[in-house]
Parts: sequence; C-alpha cells; structure tokens
Amino acid sequence: MALLNRAGAPPAGGAAPGPRVLLSAREDQLDSTLALGRVAAHLGDLRRAGRSEPEPPPVAALVCDDVAATERLLTLGVPVVHLRSGPAGEAPPESALVRVHRPGWLPLPGPPARGARPTGVLAPRRTGRSPTRSGTLVLLSLWHVPEAEAGAFASGALRELAAAALRRTGSCTVVADTGLARVRSALAEHPGVRVLRAAEADPDALHADAAVFLASPVLGALALAQTRRAPLVLLPPLGSVQRALAGEVGEVLPLPTADDPDDPGLWSPAAAAGPWHLLDPAADDLRGAQRVARTLRQLALAPL
Repeated sequence: MALLNRAGAPPAGGAAPGPRVLLSAREDQLDSTLALGRVAAHLGDLRRAGRSEPEPPPVAALVCDDVAATERLLTLGVPVVHLRSGPAGEAPPESALVRVHRPGWLPLPGPPARGARPTGVLAPRRTGRSPTRSGTLVLLSLWHVPEAEAGAFASGALRELAAAALRRTGSCTVVADTGLARVRSALAEHPGVRVLRAAEADPDALHADAAVFLASPVLGALALAQTRRAPLVLLPPLGSVQRALAGEVGEVLPLPTADDPDDPGLWSPAAAAGPWHLLDPAADDLRGAQRVARTLRQLALAPL
C-alpha cells in the first residue's frame, strides 16, 4: 500500500487544522498514482495521515484501486472512498463508497458495480502549459503487461522512440509505473534520457513543460491531454488491458500512434488542440477529482 506522507500546513490565522485522512494508491499502476495526486490537490485543510503517525487513526481514507488496503481499513473502522482509476478489477467491499474514473465520452465496458458512481474525468488542477515548452515526455505503463512483452517493447520500440526524441526535441523524460530496472537498462545507451518512477514524480507538471507527449493508452494520460487540449500520441498498447482501452478510444477519437519513430509528425505536433473538439461538450466533464475530494471531505467531516 503506497501512502502519501505529507502533512498539510495549518490554515492561516492559527485556526485548528482539519481532520486527518489517509491517502493510498497502487505505486505499480500509473492510473492509480495519477488519480491520487489529482484528488489530493483538492483536499484543502484536510491533513494527510502517514503510516508512521501515532493514534488516533485517520477519520477517513481515500484508496485508489487497492482492494486489500480498503478491506484492512474498513476492518479497522475507517470509512473509505474507494476510487477505481483504471480498468475493472476485483470488486471492493460494499461498505466502501466506490467511485469510478471514466470520462463521459467513453462508455463503461459493462454494468458498474452496485453502488459505484462514475466521476467524470480526473483532471489535473493546473490546466495551463508553459509557453516555452520543450522536450518529450513519455508516460509508460507496464502494469499488468506480460514480462516478455514488456521486455521486447523496452529494448525495441521504446529505445528507438527515446533516441528519436533526443534528436528531434533535445530531451526526453520517461515516467514509468513499474519495470524501472528494465527500462533503465534498455535506455542506458542514451544517457540523455531521464527515467523516473511515477509514484515519485509529478507527471502533470512534467507535461506542462513538455512539447511532445507520448503515452500508454491509460485513462490518466487521456485525461491529462483532454484537460489541456494538448496533442497526444499513443504508444503501442501493451497487454490485454491497454489493447482493450485503445480499441474503445479508437472508436471515438482519431488519436495518432507512435508506430514509426522516423515519422516527423510525431515530433512536431500541430498547433491545433488535437481531436478533443470532436467530443460532445455535455460529456466533457473535467470535475472528477473535485467530486471525489468533496466526497472524502464529507466523509471526514461527518463520518457515516
């Protein structure tokens, strides 16, 4: 269970700090870490409880995707908002408040679990981008990808894309959720490539400063580009989960794919905002993170 262990600063004027809440995500899943960071940005004066802190226990918890963590916290009597940030997995306990990250323009692949509520897009709090953007950002998810497939991609397509990014844009940062040793080994011949662990980086801030954005087909990356109306090039989908999502997205939006690193179009994205204008405005709801944060605040201030 990955926890944010950053205590919130007390409000100005000496007012008493807000209640303590526990924030947890799966560090090996890109969608999960992105979701936790985006919701945490809207918690205001709520204080973040860490594992090393003494009693009393937190008054409430936000858990992204980790069903086992949700079950443990509920057993301890801590009310939980359980956020499913990506593909469907093991069903969380019915006593949790379940929220599901799913943009309105992308229909659910099946009926939602009982009591689960879609959130709309989990958007980053900062929607602007730097006017002096440069370099390439690669958001790579190897979560749930078979070992052989992940290894072949890292030593083949990823290495070629990183080399092209250095030549075309001057710099390249790869942010990955798992398989970091494999990725670093594959890119070792390109010392100019920076490789970061998603749970320890701020992909949303890195995106604001990058000129080119390549990403695995995951909901958190789609939300990032949609919110900022930014060009997005999808990496080849890895594993059954990514292939399923890429197929669903392809039926709605014509996003380009990084199939050929020598394609100059990958490294000089059009000034246009990409295909996001094709979305129905009624389904273009970017307030998912605020909604989840509001639910957690209500749970913390008035526990069930």
